[in-house]
Amino acid sequence: MSALFIGLMSGTSVDALDAALVDFSNERVPRLIGEKSHIWLADERQELLALAAGCANEIDRSGRAGQWWSERAAALINELLAEHQLSPSDVRAIGSHGQTLRHRPHGDHPYTLQIGDPCLLAELSGISVVAQFRQRDMAAGGQGAPLVPAFHQAIFAQSERCVVALNLGGIANISVMQPGRGVRGYDTGPASMLLDGWCQRHTSKAYDEDGRWAASGTCHQGLLDALLAMPYFSAPAPKSTGRESFGMSWLEQQLVLVGTDIKPEDVQATLLALTATTVADAILREAPSGELILCGGGANNTALCQAIAAKLTHWQCKRSEAYGYPAQAIEAMAFAWLAMRFTQGLSGNVPEVTGARGARVLGGYFPA
Repeated sequence: MSALFIGLMSGTSVDALDAALVDFSNERVPRLIGEKSHIWLADERQELLALAAGCANEIDRSGRAGQWWSERAAALINELLAEHQLSPSDVRAIGSHGQTLRHRPHGDHPYTLQIGDPCLLAELSGISVVAQFRQRDMAAGGQGAPLVPAFHQAIFAQSERCVVALNLGGIANISVMQPGRGVRGYDTGPASMLLDGWCQRHTSKAYDEDGRWAASGTCHQGLLDALLAMPYFSAPAPKSTGRESFGMSWLEQQLVLVGTDIKPEDVQATLLALTATTVADAILREAPSGELILCGGGANNTALCQAIAAKLTHWQCKRSEAYGYPAQAIEAMAFAWLAMRFTQGLSGNVPEVTGARGARVLGGYFPA
């Protein structure tokens, strides 16, 4: 039986669709065979962002978007396999996260919604698909997120000191691995989602490269204080969040409340400070020192990573590349790992992280 799995991830930052081809022959040390990304075209990204924010005719538009999302994913997988001279029959399964349009883990009827049709993806790729991971955890009373801590624990945990894996995606989340204490994890708050959104609005660029625009501004303390007053930041874990709470509309409301005309670059600097502060505060609540591993696309934001490191003076900060795994590939690798766990009948969630009633085999199976 093949030990090759493919993971697919497109996060709340909506910057790219990432695919990772992983060999799990040695589950303790997964081997990344290859990775490839489809950078969302401007019209694709605009449509996904509109659907995530809420728009006219969204049921019909989300249905169509789910189909072309699957088409892009299948094409990306075919390119990845061709680069490594592999065929679909060489791969055991695809673990597909899909594209989140809504994540509402609270209320009388909590739900999470990801588009990307696993049936079409299986048909087009010729590979069986495991999908709907978050829904299974939520069915057991969990928040459906974050799901990556279990994978972080499998590849990063150490026996002699505390390790925190920090994923800087659209939302920032941490996995805290204390020797002998398992893993804790939760979303700390916004990361690239607001930084990218504000940058695109004022510079027409999809993201702030290396955080240079933020570095050109000055943090506005009044705005930062207003942003930090959001109750989510002081709420206890388990907790998860998304664009519903920390979208551009939330930022606009805070700017109105502050009531001061703030230069765009100063807002960007303040948003960077918000992420650095909330991340560092969360980590320091867990342990005074240890090793911090930076993952996700936001690990390429030099100014942001420097700001986080400056607040964690007793922590050794390094990128996931130090372990042999590209920062951008970690989440896609995690969903390959979740697909592998599904095929072995093994749990993929951590109840202490998501709040689920117990460990569950995550996902549903869609045969090729």
